[in-house]
Amino acid sequence: MSQKAQYTYLMLYLGPDFCSTDVCISSCDYKSECDPGWGIQWSNASTCPLNVCCSEFGFCGTTSEFCGSKQVSSPSCSGTSSDARTVGYYEGWNLEHKCDTMKPSQIPLGYYTHINFAFAYIDPDSFQMSPMSSDVAALYQDVTSLKQQQPDLEVWISVGGWSFNDDDQPTATTFSDLAASESAQKEFFASLITFLVINGFDGVDIDWEYPAATDRSGKAADYQNYPIFLQNLRKALDGTGNKFGLSITIPSSYWYMQHFDIVTIDPVVDWFNIMTYDLHGTWDGNDPYIGKIALAHTNLTEIEESLELLWRNNIYPTRVNMGLGFYGRSFTMSDPNCLSAGCPFSSGGKEGPCTASSGILSDAEIRDIIADGAKVTLDTAAAVKIVTWDNDQWVSYDDAETMKTKIDFANQHCLGGTMIWAIDQDNTNGTSIDFLGSDLSRAKSDTYPPDANSTLGADYGWS
Repeated sequence: MSQKAQYTYLMLYLGPDFCSTDVCISSCDYKSECDPGWGIQWSNASTCPLNVCCSEFGFCGTTSEFCGSKQVSSPSCSGTSSDARTVGYYEGWNLEHKCDTMKPSQIPLGYYTHINFAFAYIDPDSFQMSPMSSDVAALYQDVTSLKQQQPDLEVWISVGGWSFNDDDQPTATTFSDLAASESAQKEFFASLITFLVINGFDGVDIDWEYPAATDRSGKAADYQNYPIFLQNLRKALDGTGNKFGLSITIPSSYWYMQHFDIVTIDPVVDWFNIMTYDLHGTWDGNDPYIGKIALAHTNLTEIEESLELLWRNNIYPTRVNMGLGFYGRSFTMSDPNCLSAGCPFSSGGKEGPCTASSGILSDAEIRDIIADGAKVTLDTAAAVKIVTWDNDQWVSYDDAETMKTKIDFANQHCLGGTMIWAIDQDNTNGTSIDFLGSDLSRAKSDTYPPDANSTLGADYGWS
């Protein structure tokens, strides 16, 4: 349910005007999320998670319906802070595609400061490290050996991923179970450290999607348990005497982010990888408050709203990597005369020849479509290109122009890096990564402290 829709629901049905002992219109035993001033007896909490706004009708959100004219203080810089890190995820299963595969030896080097190998799993019974598959596991050392060609490259293992928490998987509650058990953590830490050493990994990225979210197999205790788990993990990693890195992925939506105690987590991890992509897709068709309309998978306005959740909690922007996608979400449109963002779709777009999955196309596939004569238009507000072809096919896509806009935005907000999903959705010539306009000589530049024109110090206590 969208923030605006939830706001409308609460405005109509909750609070003393509707649920008092004298007046009971609907949901009289239901309490609002926060207290807008009518008394805590009508609310589950006095304030909202993540310091977001409590509307006058007792619901938490970030849009104008909740916050009115209140403004979020965002960091501001004029340098190139995001060049410090370029983190690329490598999909270990990409060799299963019919074409456009990328072997570890074909990964374009000289761009990425870090490669996160996706994914490794955790055995739900033993809590020891386990592979997605034997084919994926066979590539671990092929990727870490790239450090011989690029000595200052770091390669980390990413543990988890979206499907790891699918409710039909045996691992659906594994993260929750692990975070709740000290004995399970001891097993996992010992296994992980051995795994890192044997395979030559430099760190671990925890990709839990998502703690405490009931629609993602989460449990209420995850909110408190996750920070403790990460604290214990950090202690175990540091105890080896090696400088193993630790990061986590975080969602872009308040719906999922509210379950992350990011203030407690912040000093434990090296950085946050915020997944500011997949903002929209065919799944919107199941949301009655969005519906079956085509919207871009990435949108600069929505990205800014996502980052404001971090600024509300004084997270240093230099500890945040903004997510960028080397793919697009595609649709088959309902009306060939309505091909703009917001027009109705009937289904996912046609399968690409290589990714072979409806509703998604890799950058390499999209460029082939453009080369065949597709129409390309700029959505200025979203900072994304819209590609249309065959009368009813539609996909959003980032090219050099829109990537520059996003990189400029990242630099203007003092972000410490970018994060790419995924390296192998580019071609082996590195066309998409070239769009970022960065190389390792820039990535190694010293961006600390912020430049003299930065307002970071005033907002975030830099000295």
